[in-house]
Amino acid sequence: MSQEQWKSKIGFIFAAAGSAIGLGAIWKFPYIAGTGGGGAFFLIFLFFTVLLGAPLLLGEFVVGRRAQSDAVTAYKKFAPNSSWSLIGKLGIVTCFILLSFYSVVGGWIIIYLFEAIRGGLNGLSQDQYGALFGELIAKPWSTLLAQLVFMLMAIVVVAKGVQKGIEKASKIMIPALFILFLILVIRSVTLDQSIEGIEFLLVPDFTKLTSESILLALGQAFFTLSLGVSVMVTYASYLPKTQNLPFSAISIIVINILVALLAGLAIFPGVFSFGMEPDAGPVLIFAVLPAVFSQMQFGVIFFINFLLLFLFAALTSAFSMLEIFVAATTKHDKTKRKKRAWTLGLLIFVLGIPSCLSYGVLSDVLVFDKTIFDLFDFTVSNVLMPLGALLISIFVPLKISKSALYEEISLGSKSGKMFFNVWYYLLKYVTPIAIVIVFLDVLGFLDKMISLFK
Repeated sequence: MSQEQWKSKIGFIFAAAGSAIGLGAIWKFPYIAGTGGGGAFFLIFLFFTVLLGAPLLLGEFVVGRRAQSDAVTAYKKFAPNSSWSLIGKLGIVTCFILLSFYSVVGGWIIIYLFEAIRGGLNGLSQDQYGALFGELIAKPWSTLLAQLVFMLMAIVVVAKGVQKGIEKASKIMIPALFILFLILVIRSVTLDQSIEGIEFLLVPDFTKLTSESILLALGQAFFTLSLGVSVMVTYASYLPKTQNLPFSAISIIVINILVALLAGLAIFPGVFSFGMEPDAGPVLIFAVLPAVFSQMQFGVIFFINFLLLFLFAALTSAFSMLEIFVAATTKHDKTKRKKRAWTLGLLIFVLGIPSCLSYGVLSDVLVFDKTIFDLFDFTVSNVLMPLGALLISIFVPLKISKSALYEEISLGSKSGKMFFNVWYYLLKYVTPIAIVIVFLDVLGFLDKMISLFK
């Protein structure tokens, strides 16, 4: 069965960058940066993304392109008759859970877009916007319908295939995302007293940096690049041998950092200009930003602009998560793609129903003192994704020979032996240690150890 491939180099970079951008860079980064210290957090995040995220991203690219297979089969090719294929299966399970609650947030974006267009977000106070957010996400039928619409958008694109679906959509959405972002940033930085917000993001104040915010930056560096779930393995399996893998990885890292920067510049100047707090947490986008935009001239138009780019980013990530299931179940049989995309996409929607209702009719259902949505989010972000990233960082140098790794990275690339050796050292030694530190923090071991020395 012939393997489908990306039609162009830029198409792959846009698709992979779209997968990485998603909610991590636009929804999660601003509120984590807001609570983590602003400029100091951004600097640490930048450091971790380049030093630790980039090596793992390139590692996933190497596995995918060399194997030319779906995530599960790829690991089997390198380690037959072993349990290493569980990495691919873990990635599929993780993406299944992740997309089930990710699509809920996608639904919230659609609801807000509808409300903004019909004028339902006009003229409220900040407290009223917070209350409105709670009311909107508590409505069962509208949130379920919006979640379904979001999933249908993803299904339609993935069902069309790699070139005609994912690549074509990404080539439109990623440039549009940057254009919309630039419009927002220009408006935001020209507000009165916007300099406070710019300084908050770009001027490091290390007195605001805590051990918790450093670990948040480390975890965000992995989460925001879609690492540890073998999505990038799947995407790289569609690459020709002429593609420059180091250049592709660096391009995606740069795009991801740039989007995080633009998100901060679009949000924080406005937040500070109107005397609001940047540490509002996860509701920053849905409860604080509408209040910020409502005080701007033509604010509704700018907020609709923001919601559109937010939706584009969420969809490009959803494409990659749905694609990993489709690739694993079709084994490159194009005749099965459409049926599998619809079947799996609708199954994910069904799995996401409890998360969708966890702020409404199921709000009293708590597991470990968490709502179903929060439990899924915590499990994926703090357990499954770091575990997958750790296993991949161990697998690549352990199960693929150094000569084979060098050969794969050198194909279509002018990077030399020194670049390879630095990458290999970081992936084999530094990245696993960093991920273990994240795990220890999640389990509470670091707090216990620190308390012993106080």
